[in-house]
Amino acid sequence: MVDFHKRPLFSDEAHFWLNGYVNKQNCGIWSVANPQVYVETPLHPEKLTVWCALWAGGILLQNDEGHNVTVNGDRYRAMNTNFFIPELNNHDVQELWFQQDAATCHTARATIDLLKDTFVDRQISRFGPVNWPPRSCDLTPLDYFLWGYVKSLVYADKPQMIDPLEDNIRRVIADIRP
Repeated sequence: MVDFHKRPLFSDEAHFWLNGYVNKQNCGIWSVANPQVYVETPLHPEKLTVWCALWAGGILLQNDEGHNVTVNGDRYRAMNTNFFIPELNNHDVQELWFQQDAATCHTARATIDLLKDTFVDRQISRFGPVNWPPRSCDLTPLDYFLWGYVKSLVYADKPQMIDPLEDNIRRVIADIRP
């Protein structure tokens, strides 16, 4: 497969907090001394949860779940059924390989079965036809490029309300070209 690098369709979700908080779980701070960093954050700040699929042909964005929601199996399957799978019909995806991380909502039997109907054996996921390696980190362009890049631009003007935050997310994602 000469063009396999163009075929993975990576997927992931991220939280965009109204207070500008960014989870830097993939960032390492190396120091000889303990920096004793203290960050004060509100107990329940407002957030938007956004799901994206990224491949060589572009980006699909879904954030119609509402404000302050957490992704669970039912929401994830509904998003796949109501948005993602119908949206794939607008693209030539017969050769794409769908990759998702090992989040519980992604690996529920009902979710894997739903995705098998669309991707058959071209699914890379824990419990999928191509099993995600155990104890493997999520090495996707979404975690190591997209979310950090998007958040750096989304928060540049420090949105104070959910609607401008959502507008910024849509604008920044729409401006990214394949």
